[in-house]
Amino acid sequence: EPRNGIGPRWDPIGEFRDATHGAGARGGHPAPTQRLTASVGGGGRRGSRPRRGRAGPRRAEADERRAAMTRRTGRRPGNPGTREAILDAARTAFAERGYDAASIRGIAGTAQVDPALVHHYFGSKDQLFLAAMNFPVDPGQLVPKVLAGDRDGVGERMVRIFLGVWDSPTGSAAQALLRSAVSNEWTARLLREFVTTQVLRRVLENLDVDPVELPLRGSLVATQMIGLAMMRHVVRLEPVASADPETLVAAIGPTIQRYLTGPLPS
Repeated sequence: EPRNGIGPRWDPIGEFRDATHGAGARGGHPAPTQRLTASVGGGGRRGSRPRRGRAGPRRAEADERRAAMTRRTGRRPGNPGTREAILDAARTAFAERGYDAASIRGIAGTAQVDPALVHHYFGSKDQLFLAAMNFPVDPGQLVPKVLAGDRDGVGERMVRIFLGVWDSPTGSAAQALLRSAVSNEWTARLLREFVTTQVLRRVLENLDVDPVELPLRGSLVATQMIGLAMMRHVVRLEPVASADPETLVAAIGPTIQRYLTGPLPS
Protein backbone atom coordinates (compact mmCIF):
# COMPACT_ATOMS: atom_id res chain seq x y z
CA GLU A 1 0.00 0.00 0.00
CA PRO A 2 1.54 3.38 -0.90
CA ARG A 3 3.22 5.17 1.93
CA ASN A 4 2.90 8.97 2.01
CA GLY A 5 1.85 8.88 -1.61
CA ILE A 6 4.77 6.72 -2.69
CA GLY A 7 4.27 3.08 -3.47
CA PRO A 8 6.79 0.30 -3.77
CA ARG A 9 7.44 1.20 -7.39
CA TRP A 10 7.61 4.93 -6.71
CA ASP A 11 9.47 7.08 -9.21
CA PRO A 12 10.77 10.43 -7.86
CA ILE A 13 9.29 12.27 -10.84
CA GLY A 14 5.87 11.47 -9.42
CA GLU A 15 4.83 8.43 -11.42
CA PHE A 16 4.26 4.80 -10.60
CA ARG A 17 6.09 2.29 -12.76
CA ASP A 18 4.56 -1.02 -13.75
CA ALA A 19 6.36 -3.90 -12.15
CA THR A 20 8.31 -5.87 -14.73
CA HIS A 21 9.96 -8.33 -12.36
CA GLY A 22 8.90 -10.28 -9.32
CA ALA A 23 9.69 -8.76 -5.96
CA GLY A 24 11.46 -11.77 -4.61
CA ALA A 25 13.03 -15.05 -5.42
CA ARG A 26 10.62 -17.49 -7.08
CA GLY A 27 10.29 -21.20 -6.69
CA GLY A 28 11.16 -23.40 -3.78
CA HIS A 29 14.54 -24.48 -2.58
CA PRO A 30 16.16 -27.37 -4.44
CA ALA A 31 15.63 -30.74 -2.82
CA PRO A 32 18.67 -32.14 -1.04
CA THR A 33 20.71 -34.44 -3.19
CA GLN A 34 20.94 -37.97 -1.95
CA ARG A 35 24.41 -39.35 -1.69
CA LEU A 36 25.35 -42.32 -3.81
CA THR A 37 25.99 -45.46 -1.83
CA ALA A 38 28.02 -48.56 -2.57
CA SER A 39 26.14 -51.55 -3.93
CA VAL A 40 25.71 -54.33 -1.42
CA GLY A 41 24.16 -56.89 -3.70
CA GLY A 42 22.96 -57.67 -7.17
CA GLY A 43 26.44 -58.23 -8.55
CA GLY A 44 27.91 -54.89 -7.56
CA ARG A 45 31.36 -54.64 -6.04
CA ARG A 46 31.38 -54.20 -2.32
CA GLY A 47 32.67 -50.83 -1.18
CA SER A 48 32.67 -49.36 -4.70
CA ARG A 49 32.83 -45.55 -4.78
CA PRO A 50 30.57 -43.24 -6.78
CA ARG A 51 31.93 -41.97 -10.04
CA ARG A 52 33.44 -38.50 -9.91
CA GLY A 53 33.39 -35.71 -12.43
CA ARG A 54 29.63 -35.15 -12.48
CA ALA A 55 28.86 -31.51 -11.54
CA GLY A 56 25.10 -31.98 -11.17
CA PRO A 57 24.89 -33.53 -7.67
CA ARG A 58 27.65 -31.34 -6.27
CA ARG A 59 26.07 -28.19 -7.67
CA ALA A 60 22.71 -29.18 -6.22
CA GLU A 61 24.31 -29.69 -2.80
CA ALA A 62 25.96 -26.24 -3.01
CA ASP A 63 22.63 -24.67 -3.99
CA GLU A 64 20.97 -26.31 -1.01
CA ARG A 65 23.64 -24.99 1.35
CA ARG A 66 23.16 -21.46 0.02
CA ALA A 67 19.39 -21.82 0.34
CA ALA A 68 19.78 -23.00 3.92
CA MET A 69 21.94 -19.98 4.73
CA THR A 70 19.28 -17.71 3.25
CA ARG A 71 16.61 -19.36 5.42
CA ARG A 72 18.75 -18.89 8.52
CA THR A 73 19.56 -15.21 7.90
CA GLY A 74 16.18 -14.23 6.49
CA ARG A 75 17.90 -12.17 3.80
CA ARG A 76 16.89 -12.32 0.20
CA PRO A 77 19.48 -13.33 -2.44
CA GLY A 78 20.15 -11.23 -5.52
CA ASN A 79 17.20 -11.27 -7.93
CA PRO A 80 15.37 -8.82 -10.21
CA GLY A 81 13.37 -7.43 -7.27
CA THR A 82 16.38 -6.83 -5.04
CA ARG A 83 17.43 -3.54 -6.65
CA GLU A 84 13.95 -2.05 -6.26
CA ALA A 85 13.71 -3.26 -2.67
CA ILE A 86 16.99 -1.48 -1.89
CA LEU A 87 15.81 1.72 -3.58
CA ASP A 88 12.52 1.66 -1.67
CA ALA A 89 14.39 1.23 1.62
CA ALA A 90 16.86 3.97 0.68
CA ARG A 91 14.14 6.50 -0.13
CA THR A 92 12.50 5.82 3.21
CA ALA A 93 15.79 6.15 5.10
CA PHE A 94 16.91 9.34 3.36
CA ALA A 95 13.51 10.99 3.78
CA GLU A 96 12.97 9.99 7.41
CA ARG A 97 16.51 10.15 8.84
CA GLY A 98 18.35 12.35 6.36
CA TYR A 99 21.41 11.58 4.28
CA ASP A 100 23.93 11.78 7.12
CA ALA A 101 22.03 9.51 9.53
CA ALA A 102 21.06 6.91 6.92
CA SER A 103 23.51 4.02 6.61
CA ILE A 104 24.15 1.30 4.06
CA ARG A 105 23.77 -1.34 6.79
CA GLY A 106 20.45 0.08 7.95
CA ILE A 107 19.11 0.30 4.40
CA ALA A 108 20.22 -3.27 3.72
CA GLY A 109 18.47 -4.44 6.87
CA THR A 110 15.19 -2.81 5.83
CA ALA A 111 15.48 -4.36 2.36
CA GLN A 112 16.41 -7.73 3.92
CA VAL A 113 19.58 -8.07 1.89
CA ASP A 114 23.27 -8.31 2.72
CA PRO A 115 25.04 -4.90 2.76
CA ALA A 116 27.43 -6.28 0.13
CA LEU A 117 24.52 -6.39 -2.32
CA VAL A 118 23.90 -2.67 -1.82
CA HIS A 119 27.52 -1.97 -2.72
CA HIS A 120 27.25 -4.40 -5.63
CA TYR A 121 24.28 -2.59 -7.17
CA PHE A 122 25.14 1.02 -6.30
CA GLY A 123 28.75 1.31 -5.14
CA SER A 124 28.66 4.14 -2.60
CA LYS A 125 26.02 5.90 -0.49
CA ASP A 126 26.30 8.94 -2.78
CA GLN A 127 25.49 6.80 -5.81
CA LEU A 128 22.63 5.11 -3.97
CA PHE A 129 21.15 8.52 -3.11
CA LEU A 130 21.50 9.62 -6.73
CA ALA A 131 19.70 6.48 -7.92
CA ALA A 132 16.98 6.89 -5.29
CA MET A 133 16.34 10.43 -6.51
CA ASN A 134 16.49 9.43 -10.18
CA PHE A 135 18.31 12.71 -10.79
CA PRO A 136 19.55 13.14 -14.39
CA VAL A 137 23.13 14.17 -13.54
CA ASP A 138 25.68 13.46 -10.83
CA PRO A 139 26.45 16.59 -8.74
CA GLY A 140 29.80 15.04 -7.93
CA GLN A 141 30.83 15.66 -11.53
CA LEU A 142 29.46 19.23 -11.66
CA VAL A 143 30.67 20.71 -8.37
CA PRO A 144 34.38 20.58 -9.39
CA LYS A 145 33.47 22.65 -12.45
CA VAL A 146 31.76 25.22 -10.22
CA LEU A 147 34.86 25.44 -8.03
CA ALA A 148 37.35 25.54 -10.91
CA GLY A 149 38.64 29.10 -11.23
CA ASP A 150 38.78 32.15 -9.02
CA ARG A 151 36.71 32.35 -5.85
CA ASP A 152 34.87 35.48 -6.95
CA GLY A 153 33.46 33.72 -10.02
CA VAL A 154 31.80 30.81 -8.21
CA GLY A 155 28.37 32.46 -8.25
CA GLU A 156 28.30 32.98 -12.02
CA ARG A 157 29.68 29.51 -12.74
CA MET A 158 27.10 27.97 -10.45
CA VAL A 159 24.20 29.66 -12.26
CA ARG A 160 25.65 28.84 -15.68
CA ILE A 161 26.08 25.13 -14.91
CA PHE A 162 22.69 25.01 -13.19
CA LEU A 163 20.96 26.39 -16.29
CA GLY A 164 22.98 24.06 -18.50
CA VAL A 165 21.38 21.09 -16.72
CA TRP A 166 17.84 22.41 -16.33
CA ASP A 167 17.62 23.80 -19.88
CA SER A 168 18.89 20.58 -21.47
CA PRO A 169 16.76 17.57 -22.52
CA THR A 170 17.93 15.69 -19.41
CA GLY A 171 16.55 18.50 -17.27
CA SER A 172 12.98 17.29 -17.82
CA ALA A 173 13.44 14.72 -15.03
CA ALA A 174 14.63 17.43 -12.64
CA GLN A 175 11.65 19.60 -13.60
CA ALA A 176 9.23 16.77 -12.89
CA LEU A 177 10.94 16.16 -9.55
CA LEU A 178 10.48 19.83 -8.64
CA ARG A 179 6.79 19.70 -9.57
CA SER A 180 6.32 16.62 -7.42
CA ALA A 181 8.08 18.23 -4.44
CA VAL A 182 5.56 21.08 -4.46
CA SER A 183 2.64 18.74 -3.73
CA ASN A 184 4.30 15.76 -2.05
CA GLU A 185 5.99 16.16 1.33
CA TRP A 186 7.88 12.89 0.91
CA THR A 187 9.47 14.09 -2.33
CA ALA A 188 10.13 17.50 -0.77
CA ARG A 189 12.14 15.86 2.03
CA LEU A 190 14.24 13.94 -0.46
CA LEU A 191 14.83 17.00 -2.62
CA ARG A 192 15.78 19.07 0.41
CA GLU A 193 18.34 16.49 1.54
CA PHE A 194 19.69 16.11 -1.99
CA VAL A 195 20.20 19.83 -2.62
CA THR A 196 21.67 20.41 0.83
CA THR A 197 24.11 17.50 1.05
CA GLN A 198 25.01 16.80 -2.56
CA VAL A 199 25.26 20.33 -3.96
CA LEU A 200 25.35 23.24 -1.49
CA ARG A 201 27.48 21.60 1.19
CA ARG A 202 30.07 20.46 -1.36
CA VAL A 203 30.39 23.99 -2.74
CA LEU A 204 30.43 25.86 0.57
CA GLU A 205 32.93 23.57 2.28
CA ASN A 206 35.49 24.55 -0.34
CA LEU A 207 35.06 28.31 0.00
CA ASP A 208 36.70 28.83 3.39
CA VAL A 209 33.72 30.44 5.10
CA ASP A 210 32.68 30.26 8.75
CA PRO A 211 31.14 26.79 9.35
CA VAL A 212 28.52 28.40 11.57
CA GLU A 213 27.27 30.37 8.55
CA LEU A 214 27.00 27.38 6.21
CA PRO A 215 23.32 26.57 6.83
CA LEU A 216 22.16 30.16 6.26
CA ARG A 217 24.35 30.69 3.21
CA GLY A 218 23.22 27.42 1.69
CA SER A 219 19.55 28.20 2.30
CA LEU A 220 19.89 31.63 0.70
CA VAL A 221 21.53 30.14 -2.38
CA ALA A 222 18.73 27.56 -2.61
CA THR A 223 16.07 30.28 -2.62
CA GLN A 224 17.61 31.75 -5.76
CA MET A 225 18.42 28.54 -7.60
CA ILE A 226 15.19 26.68 -6.91
CA GLY A 227 13.24 29.88 -7.44
CA LEU A 228 14.92 30.32 -10.80
CA ALA A 229 14.06 26.76 -11.82
CA MET A 230 10.47 27.19 -10.69
CA MET A 231 9.90 30.46 -12.54
CA ARG A 232 11.72 29.39 -15.71
CA HIS A 233 10.47 25.83 -16.12
CA VAL A 234 7.32 25.31 -14.02
CA VAL A 235 5.53 28.66 -13.79
CA ARG A 236 7.20 29.86 -17.02
CA LEU A 237 7.20 33.50 -15.99
CA GLU A 238 8.29 35.78 -18.83
CA PRO A 239 10.73 37.16 -19.67
CA VAL A 240 12.69 34.81 -17.36
CA ALA A 241 11.26 31.71 -19.08
CA SER A 242 12.73 32.60 -22.47
CA ALA A 243 15.69 34.74 -21.43
CA ASP A 244 19.14 33.98 -22.77
CA PRO A 245 21.07 31.95 -20.16
CA GLU A 246 23.95 34.43 -20.08
CA THR A 247 21.52 37.22 -19.27
CA LEU A 248 20.39 35.29 -16.21
CA VAL A 249 23.97 34.44 -15.28
CA ALA A 250 24.88 38.14 -15.30
CA ALA A 251 21.78 39.10 -13.31
CA ILE A 252 21.69 36.34 -10.69
CA GLY A 253 25.36 35.33 -10.44
CA PRO A 254 26.41 38.32 -8.28
CA THR A 255 23.55 37.65 -5.85
CA ILE A 256 24.61 34.01 -5.51
CA GLN A 257 28.20 35.14 -4.99
CA ARG A 258 27.15 37.47 -2.17
CA TYR A 259 25.25 34.66 -0.49
CA LEU A 260 28.26 32.38 -0.81
CA THR A 261 31.13 34.62 0.28
CA GLY A 262 29.83 38.11 1.06
CA PRO A 263 29.16 39.53 4.52
CA LEU A 264 25.94 38.42 6.18
CA PRO A 265 23.71 40.61 8.35
CA SER A 266 24.67 40.42 11.99
